[in-house]
Amino acid sequence: MIKLLKMAKPYLPYIILSLILLLAQSIAELFLPTLNASIINDGIAKGNTTVIWQLGGIMLLVTIVMAACAILVSFFSARTSMRFGRDLRKALFYKVQSLSQQEMDTFSTPSLITRGTNDVQQVQMILMMGLRMMAMAPIMCIGGIIMALRQDVGLSWILLVILPIMVGFVVLLATKIRPLFEEVQKRLDRLNQVAREKLAGVRVIRAFVRVNYEEKRFDTANRDMADMNFKIAKVMSGMFPVMTLLFSFASLIVTWLGAHRIDAGSLTVGNLTAFISYVMQIMGSVMMSNMIFMMLPRALASAGRINEVLNTEPAIVDHPKQNTMTGRDGLVFSNVTFSYPDADEAVLSDISFEVKPGQTTAIIGSTGSGKSTLINLVPRFFDVTGGQILLNGCDIRDITQEDLRSHIGYVPQKAFLFQGTVADNLRFGKRDATEEDMWRALETAQAADFVKEMEGQLEAEITQGGTNVSGGQRQRLSIARALMGNREVYIFDDSFSALDFKTDAALRQALKEQMADATILVVAQRVSTVLNADQIIVLDNGQVAGVGNHRQLMETCEVYQEIVQSQLTKEEIA
Repeated sequence: MIKLLKMAKPYLPYIILSLILLLAQSIAELFLPTLNASIINDGIAKGNTTVIWQLGGIMLLVTIVMAACAILVSFFSARTSMRFGRDLRKALFYKVQSLSQQEMDTFSTPSLITRGTNDVQQVQMILMMGLRMMAMAPIMCIGGIIMALRQDVGLSWILLVILPIMVGFVVLLATKIRPLFEEVQKRLDRLNQVAREKLAGVRVIRAFVRVNYEEKRFDTANRDMADMNFKIAKVMSGMFPVMTLLFSFASLIVTWLGAHRIDAGSLTVGNLTAFISYVMQIMGSVMMSNMIFMMLPRALASAGRINEVLNTEPAIVDHPKQNTMTGRDGLVFSNVTFSYPDADEAVLSDISFEVKPGQTTAIIGSTGSGKSTLINLVPRFFDVTGGQILLNGCDIRDITQEDLRSHIGYVPQKAFLFQGTVADNLRFGKRDATEEDMWRALETAQAADFVKEMEGQLEAEITQGGTNVSGGQRQRLSIARALMGNREVYIFDDSFSALDFKTDAALRQALKEQMADATILVVAQRVSTVLNADQIIVLDNGQVAGVGNHRQLMETCEVYQEIVQSQLTKEEIA
């Protein structure tokens, strides 16, 4: 919680000002019953209209002060809580941006979305309610007790009986309800996950006629969420009846005993009225505290979930001693080993090869052989657990992540486009790109023709995920985005799979011509994509099974021969 408290530090002046205004409002409210008692005792009882007008004017002035304080408190509490929520969402977003894939997998995307929206909203709400009510409740309670004692000590024993019962009931409810709120947030994560999968995979669901199954799956998650909220509602449902009963019982006892004391001449009507008002204020403050305590467990659960993200240290961090790369020496894998956290076996073992500038190196292997994992080590999406990767003679762990990735053009296995225009997506690769730069990249990626046919061309709208273009077009736009900057290393993770053979061949030829000095890494499933590569790395169960060009591997590597024979006919192989 320390980080959350530090984030609230800039708003400390507003919080202090709100507390001062609350104190002024509470003091003013505490004096109203006393003024009312004076009007009854000295004005109405004695028929003195002058006292009534004088004290009535003072009461009106006090009421105006109370109203002004209440308006200002509402303004400052809303301003503080909303801005704190804004800063909290910003901090969460920046923190998530710094997390490695390992931490992202630990939290899951739906959970991170819930933490950045619903959890922040819960903390924001408790802060606003706290500044309005939580600070006021103890002032009113303590002040009410003092003022009640001034009116009549003999009736004050009722408070000693009622207040401990009310406070104990509040504490008991808060203790019981907190774990239920924590479970609610977890079930909300699950509901978001199911809804997100249903919306993202709606085409697959319809194609496999699984609509009814998904509806049942969503209904189960929805019912789990509703059942937990119903359980919380049942626990909270006893709060107001019990409080109202105690409230009414206290009023009844005070009125009954007060009437006897008035009859005995030891208490005036005005003082009894004031005492009843103070009892109402005291019990009202306890009711306010009760409402806050009902909200507090959920807010604390949400704050804990937010804090869990903020306190997470990324597995991949920049080395304190940064090195500056000079020259272009290419990419070197030296005895690289990698295993996922808590894995029994290494995914990659003792991988060594060199990729020189101006050279295209293809990585091929069966499914699950570790191809994508291998190239994900280059931009440091994961860090090697053994050996090292050198870029221009420098260990990539000794380079800042920003500097390293500025040297790399990366096309992921799953082409993803952002909502916006074609130009907006291309500028992800180069912020200050000109139209000439964009068309050049599109020409190289074999995407210029279909972009010219789109309405608006570079200003044509792209939906989230690029769902309004075909898979091949999405892949080519993703490639064009990576080609925008003048990078030293280009990584294509099975990025040609959605292209037809003609477009694939034209794209590889254009890359060879336009990127003559670049270091190119290509992961591919199709043999036709790697045939003309300068160097082919064959992976088998996380180990290098062969290194060489196509002809060399056909003579020396049995694994490569099996892959080729499974895809090409004897005539094509010959």
